[in-house]
Amino acid sequence: MANQPDILIIGAGIAGLAAGCYAQMNGYRTQIFELNALPGGLCTAWQRQGYTFDGCIHYLFGSGPGQPFHSLWQELGAVQNRQFINHEEFMRVVEPGGKTLIAYCNPDRLEQHLLSLSAADSQPIKAFCDGVRTFKNFDLSLFQQKPKALMGPGDWAGLVKRLLPFARSLGKWGMLPLTEFVSQFQDPFLRRALPQVFALPDLPSMVAMTLLAYLDNGNAGFPLGASLDFARAIEHRYRSLGGEIHYSSPVEQILVENGQAVGVRLDSGAEQLAQRVISACDGRSTLFKMLGGQYLNRQIQELYDGHMPIYSQLQVSLGLNRDCSDQPPWVTYLLDEPVAIADIPRCEISVNHYCFDPSLAPPGKSVMMILMTTTYDYWHRTYGSSLAGSLDDGEVIQEAHRLIDRLELFYPGLKADIEQISVTTPLTYERHTGNWQGSSNGWVLNKDTLPQMVKGLPKTLPGLRRFYMVGQWTELGGGLPIVAMSGRNTVQQICHEDRRRFQVSIPN
Repeated sequence: MANQPDILIIGAGIAGLAAGCYAQMNGYRTQIFELNALPGGLCTAWQRQGYTFDGCIHYLFGSGPGQPFHSLWQELGAVQNRQFINHEEFMRVVEPGGKTLIAYCNPDRLEQHLLSLSAADSQPIKAFCDGVRTFKNFDLSLFQQKPKALMGPGDWAGLVKRLLPFARSLGKWGMLPLTEFVSQFQDPFLRRALPQVFALPDLPSMVAMTLLAYLDNGNAGFPLGASLDFARAIEHRYRSLGGEIHYSSPVEQILVENGQAVGVRLDSGAEQLAQRVISACDGRSTLFKMLGGQYLNRQIQELYDGHMPIYSQLQVSLGLNRDCSDQPPWVTYLLDEPVAIADIPRCEISVNHYCFDPSLAPPGKSVMMILMTTTYDYWHRTYGSSLAGSLDDGEVIQEAHRLIDRLELFYPGLKADIEQISVTTPLTYERHTGNWQGSSNGWVLNKDTLPQMVKGLPKTLPGLRRFYMVGQWTELGGGLPIVAMSGRNTVQQICHEDRRRFQVSIPN
């Protein structure tokens, strides 16, 4: 290929697009090679007969002006002229008898509500809500603003100074899983319901508190237009900076000469050379396929030996001929009898609708989604290659119908109102993005993996120069702002290597 760029980027997900934007801002000529025909990677949505099914964003850290991560999205052109919806409540949890926990975003309102459910649990209720109040002023982006390798004594001193007011709260809540904390509650309903408010009940209590805090700050809104529209805004920013994207161009091999990454070879056989290569795609494919497993150390091998928890999900999206706007936007129903989904008895079903975004469904109709964690092994063992795997194929399988049958109890007449159905499994995401085991968020953040987060995950490889990895496999816990910052920080590292001053700009 002609016109040799300075940097090649593998993958046009949020991390790859961000890396491309910041590289272009700093005078580097870049090209992105993307497996699919669309930008965004996991940050995507798909359409079915007038319905738009969102596959990623439930809330976006950084949606609020002046709040943590907002400047990041401004630099990437993602929030300009974009409307965000901020809800007063995050989720409801309803038990079979009708008792309901409402996870209000405001900690004062939440505390009053929880006390009305169980006055006997005033002590843990106050402790939890005080934690939410504390983390309203906590800047999560502090840990991401500069690569650790570039932080000098002054940077570390500044970080410590800004963290000191939160030292006690971080020590108390940072390593305490939510499931352990709720064991303090006397009320059995609260013990069962509170962890269900959050996608991963074993996550550190601090993460749950920070989410509610940011929601109350107006810094975790839902962007109207869904995830693909959000990704396209960053793609537009990248192209406006002069970047090039090659879609439907999967990379087969990363080319190496004399211990230095010098380009890529595509599945088509075509080669493109460059001075540097950034992989913003699946970590395992990068290490063991594109690089042939040649640049590993013990830490990297242990990350991919199967013991690290991975977040995979099952999503059932429904296009309904009914208006659900009178219903709470997100409800988890606790079941008195479990339903077997993917060989695992499930005692809850989490349902949300998107009527607050009128662009996602025709007038008077609704998009409803059921989302739950699942294991890759079941889907691979049961279905193998029999599922087509496209995000718009609508893989209708028996597990989805079991869920819909149960939902009929909570939404009478639901089955008769279904006009479109789309089911995505770990196999779907594996084929769409190449992500190992269909992971939708990389490594899971919990008490056991948190020390790994503090230590940091490898972004360069031993024995390989001018090569970098960014994205969810290099940032424990994942999430859109974290992977975007991953791309940003890598360009900071490259500028440092080339003795360039790292600079950013914000488009109008």
